[in-house]
Amino acid sequence: MDALEEKKGEDIVLLDIHEVTSFTDYFVICTGTSNRMLNALADAANDKTREKHQRKGRVEGTPDAGWIVVDYGDVVVHVFDEELRRYYNLEELWKEGKILLRVQ
Repeated sequence: MDALEEKKGEDIVLLDIHEVTSFTDYFVICTGTSNRMLNALADAANDKTREKHQRKGRVEGTPDAGWIVVDYGDVVVHVFDEELRRYYNLEELWKEGKILLRVQ
């Protein structure tokens, strides 16, 4: 989450969903304001995780699509543009989970 904050990601949320689903334990969700920023946020998350935990995430999506997912297995990072974040509203979809941290 530090990497997302450093790159000026907006409305960063850490959502604990380990009791709700079996495919992952946590979602990290954040918003970027441009295609360039979406790329920078996903790259920063991957770089920081590789540096601190020697793990490389599997990246899906593109900035042009408005949504990039970086999957680490137990943590999935979702980087959205503003419109798609509102549309998919993952916090509502996974409301049985617990918001552990929100950085506005």
